[in-house]
Formats: sequence, C-alpha cells, structure tokens
Amino acid sequence: MTKKLNTAVLKKLRSLRYEDLDWKAVLFVLVVVSVFIRFPFFFRDYIDRDESTFIIMGQSWANGYLPYTQLWDLKPPITFLYFAIIIKIFGKSFFAIRFFGAVMVAITSLFTYGIATKITSKKIAFWVGVFCVFFQSLFGSLQGVMSEHICTFFFVAALFILFLKEDGKWFFTSGLLLGLSVMTKLNMAYPVLVLGLYFLWEGFRTKQLSKKIIHLVFMGIGFIVSILLTIMPYLLQGDIQICWESIFEAPLAYSEGKLHSPLKTLPFVIVILGLLTAGFTLKIIDWKDKKLQILSVVIMGILLSFMQAGKVNGHYLIQLYPFILIPLGITVAKLPPVQKKYMPIIVILLILIPMESYLEYGNIISNKIKKGTFFNGEGIEVPAYITEHGLETNNIFFTEYHIGYWILGVNPPTKAATHPSSITREELFPYMDNPRKTGMEELQYIMEVVQPKTLVARKGKEIFDKKLLDYNAYIDAYLEKHYKLTATVGRGLIYQRLE
Repeated sequence: MTKKLNTAVLKKLRSLRYEDLDWKAVLFVLVVVSVFIRFPFFFRDYIDRDESTFIIMGQSWANGYLPYTQLWDLKPPITFLYFAIIIKIFGKSFFAIRFFGAVMVAITSLFTYGIATKITSKKIAFWVGVFCVFFQSLFGSLQGVMSEHICTFFFVAALFILFLKEDGKWFFTSGLLLGLSVMTKLNMAYPVLVLGLYFLWEGFRTKQLSKKIIHLVFMGIGFIVSILLTIMPYLLQGDIQICWESIFEAPLAYSEGKLHSPLKTLPFVIVILGLLTAGFTLKIIDWKDKKLQILSVVIMGILLSFMQAGKVNGHYLIQLYPFILIPLGITVAKLPPVQKKYMPIIVILLILIPMESYLEYGNIISNKIKKGTFFNGEGIEVPAYITEHGLETNNIFFTEYHIGYWILGVNPPTKAATHPSSITREELFPYMDNPRKTGMEELQYIMEVVQPKTLVARKGKEIFDKKLLDYNAYIDAYLEKHYKLTATVGRGLIYQRLE
C-alpha cells in the first residue's frame, strides 16, 4: 500500500509543470496544505497562552472596550483587532479563529511564493511556499494564531508589493501594510527601519537618491497613516496617554527586564548571519541581486529586534521563516539532483513532516469517542465542570487555562491578571495604570482583597515560574490555609475558597 502511494505521489510530482501554475492554483494548494495541517488544532482549548490572552483582549474590544482600558496585554492593538473582528462576526468560535488563521498562513506563503518567483524559478518558489506553510504551522506552539502570524502577513504583503511595483501609490500602500505590521508587533519597526536605510543606500549607490527619497516619503506617509488610524479611537475617547504608554513605552520596559539579555540571542544570531554570509561568499546566493539584498537586510533587521528583546521564543521565528526560506531554497536547488532510487525516501519524509498533525487527528477522534466532542483540553473541560456543578464564576481566578475566562464570559480579577504571568511583571505596572507597585502586592491584593471564590491551577506545575520562589511559596501556603481542592479535571485543579 505504501509503495503504491509513493509511486502515485512520484508520478504526480514528475508530471507537475511548475511554469503552468498560476497564483490561484498555488493559493489553492497552500490553503489545502495549511488547513490539513492545522485542522485538528481547531478544536484545542489553547495551544499557546499568548493566544488565549489575545482572544480575551479581542472579546473585550468586541464588547466595546478598547485594548488597555478594561484588560491589558503587551501587544499593539492590531493583534487584538484580528480576534475582535472574528468574535464580533462569528461569536465565541475556536474553529473560526483557527480557520482564518490557517487561511492567513496560506496567503502569507502565497506572497512568499510571489517574492520568490521574482528571484528564482517557479519550481523553487512553489516549494518555498509549501515549506513556509510547514514552518509557520509546526515544530512548537505555532498551530494557534500568534501575533507573529499577523505581523508577518502584513510585512510579507508589503515586501511583495515593493518587489512588484515602483511608483508612489504602491510605496504608499506598502507603507500602510508596514505600519499595520508594526502595530501588530512592535519589533517589526527594526526591519522597517533597516529597509528604509537600504533604499537610501541603494539610491545613493545608483545616483537615484532623489527618486528613492520620494518613494520613501510615500512609504512614510502610508506608515504614519496606519499609526494614526490605530490610535485614532484612543484620541476620540480621550485615552491617548494609556495608548502611548501601552503601545510604545511598555515594550521597552519589558525588553529591559531582568530575565532578558542580548547575549542570550547572540549564538542564534551568529548562526543565521554566518549561514547567510557563507551563501554569499561561496556565491551560492548572488549578492548583486537587489531582491536578495532586500531579503538579507530584512533578516538582519529582525535579528536585531531579537537581540533588543533579549530572547528568541519558538514563535518569534515565524517572522524569519518567509525571508530565510527563499535563499535556503535557492541553495538547496544548487545541490546535486537526488537520484531516482532515493526519491521514495524524500516522499516519505515529506509525508511525515506533519507528524504533530497526525497525532492531533488521533487525539480529537479519541476525544470524540470518549467524550462526544472534538473540542478538547482542560481550558474547555474545566469551565464546563464549573458550570455544570454551579460553582462560582463571577469571582474566579485562572492561574492556568485562562481561556476559561472567555468561555465563562467573565473577566480576570485585575488588569494585570489578564495574562497570568503579567502578575509578576512589575516593570509593566506603571503602563497599565496599576495602583499596585510590585508583583507580590498584586498577588496579595487578588488573594486577600478580591478573594476569588474559585481558583484554577494545573496539576504537577508551579503556579508561577519556578524561579519565582517567593510567589510560589506565598500562594501555596495561602491555598493550603484558605482553599479546598474540590475537583481534578484532567490536569486542571479546581479550588473553592473556605468560608
């Protein structure tokens, strides 16, 4: 059976004429691949805690509260706008949020394909697009909708326009998209800045400086328009101060936090730059190609932003993949052709790449058989238990599975608790207009003043980061004295406050 499947796939691959593919056919393939890989995760309670926070923030906006005014998180507003729009149209739907995320990944990969066709063959560009879907969807907590997916979508679309057109209105459009990218995730300002400097250098080198300056002016106007449109609701509502502090000042304070250091990112940055330099030095990649130069400076800008942040989480790499995969695809294409006898192995490896998806398909089918629903995870099952057993929901504190706030239709006990880990990020308190000065004060306020009637934690996991000994010691002792473990649902621990 496997042999027949491999033979059929091989025949399809060999008969495929890449030059005959139009963008609609490529988009269709990318959407199918993206949805197939990501579909079983449409039913998961949460994949990354950040996504849960974005959903909660989006719900608050859909309810009429601008980001940072009722709840708070360390991202610019366009991140939350994606979720707010989907929630407003489709209601509380994990399926809709994740489905449109899969489509967004496919379109990002289509733009990556479009950029690649301007540099290399359609065959290489096609596989770059396919692997762009893979790398944005696998190998970690990337199956949810992250802010990196959204900002990369805008940035890649802007870059595609710059590769396609060279007149004022298109530079303006590109500027709009770049502005939206930065207003989704602030670190994208670094590649935007480096890109602008490159255009100035290129204009000076080619003696077309005045032309490039005009283009940059149009781009700058578009960029500023996006920023103004983003902050306009705050201006109209008189909340410009919290807008400015939350969008621009808080991320700088966060990146200077004690757990972050540029030295932590240095090995990763050196490896990426080393590979890029080797490609140009060995003439595997043509340094004289203007489009490859643009990709290179964008990569350097993103790496610079990682250094400034002082860490590289797995989902941060989503921002790099579209730009790295193109020179990587060009490099791989210059290797000796794979012998026919090894092609079945290549096909098998391609089929095995989405192993995480296959396992999750098994998980949702098993959950359907056992519990009657494809939707799974303690973030769904714990709120269901709380509702079914009539436990207190108006005064509840999720130290884990905080997507439960969304499912139950309630808010976190304080702004700082919107994302549970933000309780300990006291460097951010001044920017969220928090009256408490330290994380311990915030935790004590929640436990001793708000006094949640119901508290949810996770079995086998410290409530706070294991390095935060004081926080864990305090809440463990407080739970022991004032709460009773009522139920265990999966790994979810449900505590009730003692009267």
